[in-house]
Amino acid sequence: MALTAESESRLYRSLRVASGAAAHLVALGFPAAVAVLARPGSSLFSWHPLLMALAFSFLMTEALLIFSPETSLLRSFSRKVRVRVHWALQLLALLCALLGLAIITYNKHLNGKGHFVTWHGLTGLLAVLYAGGQCAGGVLLLYPKLMKNWTLAKLKLYHATSGLVGYLLGCASLMLGMCSLWFTTTVTGASWYLAMLCPLVTSLVIMNQVSNAYLYRKRSQH
Repeated sequence: MALTAESESRLYRSLRVASGAAAHLVALGFPAAVAVLARPGSSLFSWHPLLMALAFSFLMTEALLIFSPETSLLRSFSRKVRVRVHWALQLLALLCALLGLAIITYNKHLNGKGHFVTWHGLTGLLAVLYAGGQCAGGVLLLYPKLMKNWTLAKLKLYHATSGLVGYLLGCASLMLGMCSLWFTTTVTGASWYLAMLCPLVTSLVIMNQVSNAYLYRKRSQH
């Protein structure tokens, strides 16, 4: 029997809630697993994977999910509060990413290894730089009068779209990191494939959230 429009809408909403809940679990579970594997403090390098996982898996994911109408942990709060928490989480993510980048750069220097000679290193560097630019661009949303020829709605749309690109870069860096010698010798078999699914799950959820926000804006204009 065919689904009615109302039941289909309820089913779609339920799927969004379930996928959002899964994204929250993955965002926290992935860095926790990396912490167990890396044993932070056991070496200088051990801080790098943990900080990058915290930045791009936990903090950045939660910073974006905070605007989800179904799964935001602060959906009962005002948008002003959510924006402030979003800013705080994004700044913490940027700080973790910068520290993680500094640590791996110094660690390679100590060991006489080349810098940014792998796809993981290049993508990670690009993701960190992009995150810095995205945070700087977010200032325009706080002071929209700086961009006199742009409406606030358009600034929000472009900020969300460019933020998605930066988030996907961060997730790509995490996935490439899981192809490194350190990770593949530590995690093998089905566990490796399960780990690779983590950034994919959160990426799909965030992409769906941004696309729905874009479609909602298009409908509201008509």
